Amino acid sequence: MDVLFNRDKKEQLEPVKARVTGRIPTWLRGTLLRNGPGMHMVGETRYNHWFDGLALLHSFTIRDGEVHYRSKYLRSDTYNANIEANRIVVSEFGTMAYPDPCKNIFSKALSYLSHIIPNFTDNCLINIMKCGEDFYATTETNYIRKINPQTLETLEKVDYHKYVSIHLATSHPHYDAAGNVINMGTSILDKGKTKYVIFKIPATVPEDRMKKKSPLKHMKVICSIDSHSHLSPSYYHSFGFTENYIVFLEQPFKLDILKMATAYTRGVSWASCLTFHREDKTYIHVIDQRTGKPMPTKFYTDPMVVFHHVNAYEEDGCLLFDVIAYKDSSLYQCFYLANLMQDLEENFKFTSIPTLQRFAVPLCMDKNAEVGSNLIKLTSTTARALKEKDDQVYCQPELLSEGLEMPRINYALNGKPYRYVFAAEVQWHPIPNKIVKYDILTKSSLKWGEEHCWPSEPLFVPTPGAKDEDDGIILSAIISSDPQKTPFLLILDARSFTELARAYVDVEIHMDLHGLFIPDADLDLKKQFPSQEVEDKASDSHAASQTGQA
Repeated sequence: MDVLFNRDKKEQLEPVKARVTGRIPTWLRGTLLRNGPGMHMVGETRYNHWFDGLALLHSFTIRDGEVHYRSKYLRSDTYNANIEANRIVVSEFGTMAYPDPCKNIFSKALSYLSHIIPNFTDNCLINIMKCGEDFYATTETNYIRKINPQTLETLEKVDYHKYVSIHLATSHPHYDAAGNVINMGTSILDKGKTKYVIFKIPATVPEDRMKKKSPLKHMKVICSIDSHSHLSPSYYHSFGFTENYIVFLEQPFKLDILKMATAYTRGVSWASCLTFHREDKTYIHVIDQRTGKPMPTKFYTDPMVVFHHVNAYEEDGCLLFDVIAYKDSSLYQCFYLANLMQDLEENFKFTSIPTLQRFAVPLCMDKNAEVGSNLIKLTSTTARALKEKDDQVYCQPELLSEGLEMPRINYALNGKPYRYVFAAEVQWHPIPNKIVKYDILTKSSLKWGEEHCWPSEPLFVPTPGAKDEDDGIILSAIISSDPQKTPFLLILDARSFTELARAYVDVEIHMDLHGLFIPDADLDLKKQFPSQEVEDKASDSHAASQTGQA
């Protein structure tokens, strides 16, 4: 695992041409843009958790059967401060940074005060978000960073909090039919209350004659939901979405705000303030987008931890949603670097494996239904919703499959009935070694795997004009624990799951998290992005020796 996790990656600032074997479909033209941690050591200091590493963007540009690869560290304020100091000086969720012992007492006092109500990091290492014509690197704080998807240059920093009162936000937004961004975040103790805030960013806004207006300045709150505990809000990584409804799971994986406020002085990380409460319920909130109000029925299920929603849709008066669920929070613990340095198969395993589960909730309550009766009458699922007293409904899921993570679908069917899930296969340890096409209808699967190869999240790209759900290709960046194996971009036929091509890249590639495919039609290839990278250029030269030694 040392090759995968314990080696900081060099940037590849200039595009390098890949060696292609097989045949890439001629219609495939665009850029696979992905994000993930690439540097875990700055100077003599090291991050504790893999999710803390400095964001490294990378891209595969595909045109006319050729592939070019490049990578670049996100020049966030966090990156620049760390590189300038040659040590970690900005705290991440799993790593608390402390002032240089040589600093004066005034600087130290300011550092302590800044961590009581944290000014979170802008190390946006998780995903890429499309907003209007622009693209942003995202994380789970209130900051996002605009980027140039062609050159990977870092542009301006955006603070959600200036437009919507949130301190945390997901890195898995949804896009409605009009291209509007739907996302949600947590507002911590705003006017004494902690709330979950669902908001919309319009795809387009009326242009000012003098200057272009950003859609971000036109954010609109759809709904706010009070946290069950104002001092212990739920952690969540994603949510469900249909044309008319939003599904939010308030799970008992909670962040203790009081402990978080004192974490710095106690010498512990913010991650230590996150606890799974196995005695609590998971509350299911269903919000009607048309009214902006949550359904009054109190839906709940057993305690669980969900990082990734797969899809959701409406069927015959019911809302169905599919998630990857765990019985505890062991996944997060797995990714501490001290654990990843072990032989995971021998020394560190999940205490629960991920399961693909389907839930169903009734959108209209039968007031005459007896207590204990199942409110779901669908024949398409065995998921149940059992009526209880006091307007409560206990939801029991249908188990669809086990051992899947990093799920993707044909996004044209997001919020609609669908059949196929494309995912990474994981079992009792968190690192995938296969990618899977799972058929929900037949409960069967097709797989791709190769010895010593570790695939990234499989991303589906539809064939132009496709009518069938699986008419397209799968893209996955493959790295290897065998230093003799060259990393490559894998291209599969999504229908048969057979290999079409590989694009070998003779440079180091890092294990990433999430990303998207940008068709050339969505990029103005002649567009000149505004030059706002003065800091970039300065930090490029400053960091050259640092990244060259990584």
